[in-house]
Amino acid sequence: MKFTQSDVLNCLPTQFFASLVNKVSNVMAQGHDVINLGQGNPDQPTPPHIVAALQQAAANPKYHKYSPFRGYSFLKEAVATFYKREYGVTVDPEKEVAILFGGKAGLVEIPQCLLNPGDVVLVPDPGYPDYWSGVALARAEMAMMPLFAENGFLPDYDGLKEAVVRKAKLMFLNYPNNPTGATATKQFFAETVSFAEKHHICVVHDFAYGAIGFDGKKPISFLQTEGAKEVGIEIYTFSKTYNMAGWRIGFAVGNESVIAAINLLQDHLYVSLFGAIQEAAAVALLESQQCVHELVAMYESRRNTFIHALRDIGWNVIAPAGSFFAWLPVPNGYTSETFADLLLEKAHVAVAPGIGFGEHGEGYVRTGLLTSEERLKEAAERIGRLQLF
Repeated sequence: MKFTQSDVLNCLPTQFFASLVNKVSNVMAQGHDVINLGQGNPDQPTPPHIVAALQQAAANPKYHKYSPFRGYSFLKEAVATFYKREYGVTVDPEKEVAILFGGKAGLVEIPQCLLNPGDVVLVPDPGYPDYWSGVALARAEMAMMPLFAENGFLPDYDGLKEAVVRKAKLMFLNYPNNPTGATATKQFFAETVSFAEKHHICVVHDFAYGAIGFDGKKPISFLQTEGAKEVGIEIYTFSKTYNMAGWRIGFAVGNESVIAAINLLQDHLYVSLFGAIQEAAAVALLESQQCVHELVAMYESRRNTFIHALRDIGWNVIAPAGSFFAWLPVPNGYTSETFADLLLEKAHVAVAPGIGFGEHGEGYVRTGLLTSEERLKEAAERIGRLQLF
């Protein structure tokens, strides 16, 4: 017997990158050595002191029972301490922090918390595809905000249609940006707060790569902007800053009414996270950040090696300002998908086609800085042998 899926599931966007995974697997199955730069999975282990904290906490019988529905207060207090220390932002740990099952869960939950069918969401294009999933589950509608290189891959609010803006209730932003590697400015965030106040739009800033900025420039938090907590929230994940992708833990910070909505939805979905993970997460936030500084230095060194190697083969590329991605223009005569297929088939280098991030991602491919410098140099050399540039 086969049961029919709900209309909501049938409305979900196609997982574009599932096909990329299949293509890479097929080439590897043929015995080829593929340098996979197409995914965003951190390649370094979780720092030992965080692992040790989990191991010790896992033996505590206190954590073998249900956790408090909305998470342990010690973790929310650690989040508040972290935001004050890192960004100078004061946060009420009980009213302005929600514990999440990873940043992705929060990003998908938000539209279901705040929107009704037919409401409009402003979404960056190119952007992280899971924004689309949350919008679909809420039966809402997307209006794309094009990101262009000439504007620093920041949306131009003046260029949005007035009729669309009037209907918009929610907006996603993401800096440092996936996939472009761009970072935001204080002026842009100030413009965002003003725009959101004027049109009564909730801003959701995806700060997944908040720790990863280059050339001595630390990425700024949206919440550092005056009035930001009045118009939105920020979502932070442990996945990138502390290499805890498999641990599935993050948090939302900001507007009290939005945090209350997230907590209410999660009351009906979960009984919070395993307490030992919460304790280890608090250790990550509160103890030495030397592991984070070393991680960022490693990514910057990889970035420099890779970008120099690509320029050496004649590829005119721009170095990312943040994140662990590089956004590279496709040579003339190719689409992002045909170029990605060529690199995989002829050079055995996997990259992510820009079209998978939205219509305005066409003309680019995304590469991750998630392998050794030696492998990144080898990837550039393999591409160079195709004599495309």
